[in-house]
Amino acid sequence: MDQPGSKPYCISKHLVLEAWERVKANKGAAGVDEETIQDFEGNLRGNLYRIWNRMSSGSYLPPPVRTVQIEKTGGGVRKLGIPTVSDRVAQMVVKMQLEPAVEPLFHADSYGYRPFKSAHDAVGRCRQRCWRYDWALDLDIKGFFDNLPWDLMMKAVCKHAKDPWVVLYIERWLKAPSQDEQGNLGPRNKGTPQGSVISPLLSNLFLHYGLDQWMAKHHQDAPFERYADDAIAHCRTRERAERLRDAIVARLAECGLEINLQKTKVVYCKDDDRRGSHEHEKFTFLGYEFRPRRAKNYKGKFFISFLPAISNKAAKKIRQEIRTWSVQKRSDKSITDLANMFNPVIRGWVHYYGKYYRSALYPALRPLDKTLVWWACRKYKKLRRHQRRAARWLQQIAERDPKLWAHWAIGAKVKISMGGAV
Repeated sequence: MDQPGSKPYCISKHLVLEAWERVKANKGAAGVDEETIQDFEGNLRGNLYRIWNRMSSGSYLPPPVRTVQIEKTGGGVRKLGIPTVSDRVAQMVVKMQLEPAVEPLFHADSYGYRPFKSAHDAVGRCRQRCWRYDWALDLDIKGFFDNLPWDLMMKAVCKHAKDPWVVLYIERWLKAPSQDEQGNLGPRNKGTPQGSVISPLLSNLFLHYGLDQWMAKHHQDAPFERYADDAIAHCRTRERAERLRDAIVARLAECGLEINLQKTKVVYCKDDDRRGSHEHEKFTFLGYEFRPRRAKNYKGKFFISFLPAISNKAAKKIRQEIRTWSVQKRSDKSITDLANMFNPVIRGWVHYYGKYYRSALYPALRPLDKTLVWWACRKYKKLRRHQRRAARWLQQIAERDPKLWAHWAIGAKVKISMGGAV
């Protein structure tokens, strides 16, 4: 009933509709055709029919991928590929068809872009293993998404894809040209665009064979956590960690990938029970910096443990974002209006970075209280040029309604020093 028998590929219209609903929920920017989610929805029935008709007939050809460059927090730029809305729907169709076949095969400690797994799960497992293992190997794969070899990738896809159209379209997406910000088309001979719908699944499938299975077979004594191309492995001794690093370098070279030796490091998970020192005693994983930190046991006694908390880079990015809001200049808004405007973003920060060692998040959010003091001084005549009085007024609001601002609920209250609000 879904399609006439003349179509060479049997693709359900319901699958295309569900794919659209997922793409719409994920939102995202327009591709090279500048068509937005809203534009696509304006002719939804016709657009979905066209995707189904072309995919079912084998005539679907992906348009170029719009490439933009975004700055990395550690310097440099990362290329992000943005497919068109129609192409994202088509990719979602293939992803939904292939994922059930490969998902059950993936390693338990592969956490990235998988159902019922999260970055918090990876960070939590890493925290536990840092308590049990003295040494950690912080791995960095150089340009993974840009350098993924097509031949090995397609070999893995062909092994698991039951439908020939899945293989056909994945190969076409891998070879689709890129279009830079000046509109110039560029050919591609390796890699998968970071930012496309199908890329996370392909990356997990590639590293399942390239790293996860190999680790499980040859290095069972070194458990690991992997989130996409970010991975941490754990070892009993420094020597074992160094041998593992060298083995992984050789293994990934066989798979056409390269380890960034400048960023890959062997880390000593130092705490009260681990004596001595090492060149590296901290690492960053998924926005959390793991290092020796003060903790309190169940008896209330303080000790030093190796724990994750928001990284300095992530905290700096939060402070930079807060500055772009220019809260102090929005004197036309009430404090409730401001809270409603920015709480969704703040809640996201609190939810993610407040999961572990929440107190480390306070300094990153306190500058918001500083701008609120300035906002109050600018909005109310009786508070002008009286920062201390404005801070006390704001403190009273925080105590009366601690849930008004999302960061107040975690204890980041207004404080005053001679230098002003902090």
